[in-house]
Amino acid sequence: MRLVHLDLKGAAPRVSYLEQVFPLLSQLGANGVLIEYEDMFPFKGELEVLRSPYAYSEEDIERIQQLAEQHKLEVVPLVQTFGHVEFILKHEKYQHLREVERFPNSFNPHVPDTLALLKSILSQVIEKHRRSTWIHIGADEVFHLGEGMDSKNWMSHNKGDVGTMFLKHIKEVLGFLTAQYWGLRVLMWDDMLRKISVGALRVALVARACPAAVPFLTKYVESGFEAVWFASAFKGTTGPAQAWTPLSYHLKNHLSWLKVMQAVPRLAPLRLQGVVLTGWQRYDHYSVLCELLPVSIPSLAICLQTLVNGGFTEEAKRKVLDVLGLESVQLEQSTCEGRGAFPGVEIYHMVEQVNGHLKESILKALEEESAIKGWFSPYHRKRQFGNPRNMESFGSKVLKLHEDWESFVRDLRAQLERIYFPDTVEEWMEENVNPYLDQLRDLVRDYR
Repeated sequence: MRLVHLDLKGAAPRVSYLEQVFPLLSQLGANGVLIEYEDMFPFKGELEVLRSPYAYSEEDIERIQQLAEQHKLEVVPLVQTFGHVEFILKHEKYQHLREVERFPNSFNPHVPDTLALLKSILSQVIEKHRRSTWIHIGADEVFHLGEGMDSKNWMSHNKGDVGTMFLKHIKEVLGFLTAQYWGLRVLMWDDMLRKISVGALRVALVARACPAAVPFLTKYVESGFEAVWFASAFKGTTGPAQAWTPLSYHLKNHLSWLKVMQAVPRLAPLRLQGVVLTGWQRYDHYSVLCELLPVSIPSLAICLQTLVNGGFTEEAKRKVLDVLGLESVQLEQSTCEGRGAFPGVEIYHMVEQVNGHLKESILKALEEESAIKGWFSPYHRKRQFGNPRNMESFGSKVLKLHEDWESFVRDLRAQLERIYFPDTVEEWMEENVNPYLDQLRDLVRDYR
C-alpha cells in the first residue's frame, strides 16, 4: 500500500481542492490516504469544543470518502491517542487530563477520564468511516511521559518504567478497538517502541495487533511483529517554517527507504505491508505552517513514482513531467520548468516568487538606496522632514515596487482563497508576506 498523508492540523484544503487532488494521487501511484483530521473533524455533542470554526461538515467527510472510493484510494483515519493532543488538552475542559499540568502535549494515562474521552473520540471518527479497514492511533512523541505525579507513583508501585507504562495505555486503546470494531486493523508510529526492550514488547503482545513503521526491523521480528510499514516524507520535515520543498532531499529519503525495502525479504516471516508518504503541515498544533500542499506536489509526484518504479528512473521522470504538465525538473535547485497543469499550480508559481524575490527586492530597495539611507532615514521619517529634491530621486522607483507587489499579493490572496479557508490565508500572509511588504508599505506611507 502507498498512502499519502494529509495533515489537516494546518492549511486544511477545501473539499473542492481534494476533488482535483485525489485523481492525481491515483494517477501517480498512490492507493490510499492517511487523513489526520485533528480539529477539522466535525465532532459533536460533548466533543464539539474540539472543532475548528472551519471544520469539515459531516457531508464533507462523506464526500471525501466517495472521492477516495472513486479513485481507488483506501482511507485510513489517524487519531492521536497519547501524544500530540494539544488540540484537545489546550481546552480548559480537558486540562485535567494532561500528563504535566503546564504542557498540553500528552495525556495522563492514569486518569480514567482519559480512556473514556479517547473512546468517544475514536467512536465518532470510526462511525463516520465505516468503509475503512484500518485506523492509525498515532502514539508518537509522547513528550514528558513519566514526569507527572501520577506516573511517578505508578512506576514506583509497579516496579515499572516509562516503556511498560506506555504499552499499558496502548494496550487499553487496542483492547477497546478490537472489542468494539471487529476486523479493524491498527497502525501506530514506532518511535516510542524503539526504546522498549524485545522482552517487554513480547509480553505486551501489542505486536499482533499493530504493524509498526520502522527501520529497527530485527528487533521487531524478535518481538513477534508480522508486518511493518515504512514512513517516508514528501514535505514538512526540513524546518517548521519551510515554505519551499527541497526536491533532492525528499527524493534521497525515498531512495534510502527503497534500500531498506530490499532488505525485508531476508527478515521473513516479517513482511512489508505499505509505505506512508508523510506530508506534515505543522510540527505540532501550535507551530507555524510548513510548505503548502500545492507547493509540494512536484515532490510528491517524484516520491510516489520513485516508489512505483523502484528508483527515479527515466520512466518515472517522464511520468512525473507528463502528469504535472512540466518540461523539466531541476532536482538540486528544487525548481520545475514549464507552466504546469496540476491542481494549485498558480499557487506553486506565486509562492516561488514570494520565496525567491519578495524579501530580497524589498530589502534591496530599502537598504541599498543611498538616497533613502541619507535623506529619508528613520530619523527623518519620525520627525517628518526631508529635502524633496533627494526624495524625488528614489520616490518613483519605490512607488512602482510597492504597486507591483501589492497587485501581485492581491492575485496570490485570490488564488489561496480558492483552495483554503480564511484563517489559513491570513496566517500564510502574515508569516511569509507581511514582514517584508509592511516595511515597504510604511516607507511609502511616510514618503507620501
